Amino acid sequence: MYILLTVIHVIVCLFLVIVVLLQSGKAADLAGAFGGMGSQTVFGPRGSATVLSKATTISAILFMLTSLSLSIMATRDGRGSGTLLDKQRPAPVQSRQPAQPGGTVPIGVQPAVDGQKGAPQNINAPVVPNPKSQPKK
Repeated sequence: MYILLTVIHVIVCLFLVIVVLLQSGKAADLAGAFGGMGSQTVFGPRGSATVLSKATTISAILFMLTSLSLSIMATRDGRGSGTLLDKQRPAPVQSRQPAQPGGTVPIGVQPAVDGQKGAPQNINAPVVPNPKSQPKK
């Protein structure tokens, strides 16, 4: 269903582009650019709807409906990509004993050089005492 709707959407897009390009502009000459339209309204004379204008309206409505349907289907099927923060979650560090000042704690890192990621490594980082947590004398 998803592929069929995508094919219909592409066909409607191409048809809409062609129909819009086939229409002639209203007052596209130099006098129309400076307001030399006489006693007509601001947007030009309102004539009867032509076949091309009706086709444009119908194809624009179909374009909006297929776009909306595709976006709803993509989010309901779980095909929508997550955010950048969801993709970059660090691995949780599991410590067996609480960190003591003066000791070390293993930290998991993955080095990267020129955009190429290396193998994950564990590095022992020193634990530094927090001066704010020390009782004042």
